[in-house]
Amino acid sequence: MRVLEVWRYPVKSMQGESLPRATVGPHGLAGDRVAGLVDRETGLVLTARRAPQLLEARGVLSDGAPAVRLPNGTQTRDDDLLSDWLGRPVSLRLAATHGRGTYEIAADFEDEAGSEWIQWAGPAGTFHDSKRTQISVLSTGSIGTWDVRRFRPNVLVDGSDEAALVGRQVAIGSACLEAVKQIDRCVIVTRPQPAGIARDLDVLRTINRDHGGNLGIGTMVVAEGSIAVGDELRPS
Repeated sequence: MRVLEVWRYPVKSMQGESLPRATVGPHGLAGDRVAGLVDRETGLVLTARRAPQLLEARGVLSDGAPAVRLPNGTQTRDDDLLSDWLGRPVSLRLAATHGRGTYEIAADFEDEAGSEWIQWAGPAGTFHDSKRTQISVLSTGSIGTWDVRRFRPNVLVDGSDEAALVGRQVAIGSACLEAVKQIDRCVIVTRPQPAGIARDLDVLRTINRDHGGNLGIGTMVVAEGSIAVGDELRPS
């Protein structure tokens, strides 16, 4: 397998940035999921599960700090402006100082409005959903004709069957990762996004039917380093 794309998502649940190379730090790719919008009324870190509008904006790093580029092109860190855009009171928070983020998901993605919503706490120091995923890896064979942006991977590789790597260590570039789990997918993969990604519940229905609800793998950092487009993924 060889790396085709490298992605980071500076602000939780927003569009990301495609990079030629990224540094791997103790929590994953440097700059990835380092900030999020916290609902000031509930204390929850917002995701596109509850607020699909988040996917219309882009998280960026500006002068080393996360910011939000709104759909109209405005780049901001201003809580009032972000609150006006979302129609709810929010604050842009850094994961490193916020503590563990608390997230929520509808138990029934087919009927979100009538569903029970389940909450859980994520890892400290980052706004990843899972305590067992710091860098996500996905293959072109797994996504087929689907747009990679639906799945928000950190690393896209050619080939297929990345699930066979679970339980093994893999070297990519100068970094070493341990593949610890398959990634269970949620309603975010069905959400519309700018530039031609339409709402499509059949994406998740197909993943649930054909792949047991999983697509891609979650890895944890064993040794820091860097990952670049063109690097080979080498199992050990």
